[in-house]
Amino acid sequence: MQRTLRFTVIAIAVAVLLGGLGTWLLYGERESVTKFRTVPLQRTDLLATIGATGTVEPEEVVDVGAQVAGQINSFGKDVDGMPVDYGSVVDAGTVLAQIDDSLYAADVQQARANLNSAEANVLQSQAKLDQARQDWERAQKLGPSEALAPSAYDQYKAGFEIAKANLAVAQAAVAQNRAALNRAQRNLGYCTITSPVKGVIIDRRVNIGQTVVSSLNAPSLFLIAKDLKRIQVWVSVNEADIGTIHPGQEVTFTVDAFPGRTFHGEVGKVRLNASMTQNVVTYTVVVNTDNADGKLLPYLTANVQFISGRRENVLAAPNAGLRWKPQADEIAPEFRQAADASGGERTQGSASTPAPAGSTETQQTLWVTQGNFVRPVEVRTGLTDGSLTEVDSADLSEGMNVVVGVQSSGATAAAGGGASPFTPQFGRARTNAAQGASSGSGRSGGAP
Repeated sequence: MQRTLRFTVIAIAVAVLLGGLGTWLLYGERESVTKFRTVPLQRTDLLATIGATGTVEPEEVVDVGAQVAGQINSFGKDVDGMPVDYGSVVDAGTVLAQIDDSLYAADVQQARANLNSAEANVLQSQAKLDQARQDWERAQKLGPSEALAPSAYDQYKAGFEIAKANLAVAQAAVAQNRAALNRAQRNLGYCTITSPVKGVIIDRRVNIGQTVVSSLNAPSLFLIAKDLKRIQVWVSVNEADIGTIHPGQEVTFTVDAFPGRTFHGEVGKVRLNASMTQNVVTYTVVVNTDNADGKLLPYLTANVQFISGRRENVLAAPNAGLRWKPQADEIAPEFRQAADASGGERTQGSASTPAPAGSTETQQTLWVTQGNFVRPVEVRTGLTDGSLTEVDSADLSEGMNVVVGVQSSGATAAAGGGASPFTPQFGRARTNAAQGASSGSGRSGGAP
């Protein structure tokens, strides 16, 4: 009997201990191991940008070609007296290259000889016309009579008219041969290729000894940038962002050639000829920038940021705080009914994200600490830079702690101990560990 009573007492004690342990696991662990991770509100300057990639291009490029065919005999000299090459600085009229002109010089000589012959024919025709005029004048004085037969009279008249016509033909031949001479001289002049503008040669596409062939399209020999002090960036902008781009908009960009340096410019124009690549429509935006120091080189790749919005000295909350939602038992008791009415347990990324730059303000909720709980604060959101968002509310103040997640020491211990996720866990501890791990890894911050 005593043994049975002893076993009964021991069983009751064990049951009480197990019950107490279960109660602690169910209700006491959260208060002992869970704490909120917070970030203080701060006043800062926000800058919203739209990122894109572009190419540095000279503002004005002249493609110098050849208008005659022939072999390149030599190159000219640049302003420093060096042979024309890549990067040479040239003035307007500087000789760039010389094409073999022997054939064109022969054409000029032939055209000049033809002109001389035509001019001699004019003199001969003029003499014949003078003679025919005198014969015709004498025939007119005599008239058709016994001294001058009618047929002879008509012959003198016809001879005069023919002589006038022959003179006109000879004069036309002179004009024709003079035009041929001008054409031959012009072609001879085309053998000397000169720069039409002052600038820098950024590409030389021929070598000495190479033969260029001019057909319907003039072959390109040199590419000259007119002024590298003024340079452009041609940026491909997605159609989803093109609505926020406008002429005069401030732009910053970087190039890999000069890490750590930021260049500035402004939007010059938005070209309307859109292109489509793999069903993605993009527009080319021309950004003008000053290159007075000559650092920017043509065709560098530029990482461009279009500044779409700017706010100065505003309260900014982390975007992770706008996404975070607490569980019901984490909310201060006096706010739980309102939170239940709004619905939803703690979610990750399901809350509405901050308004993009340039959009209208939206109403959202931040959660701030209140003792061991959190309470909601309704805020109006404005500009966002991807990690921080402008917030405004009468209940907010600088330095107020905004909850961005929870941190569970139980989850941390489990993670630090290397416990396998497939190891069975029992009771409330498994739920809290899973929730703590989820909140600790996915809701700590970052852009929405």
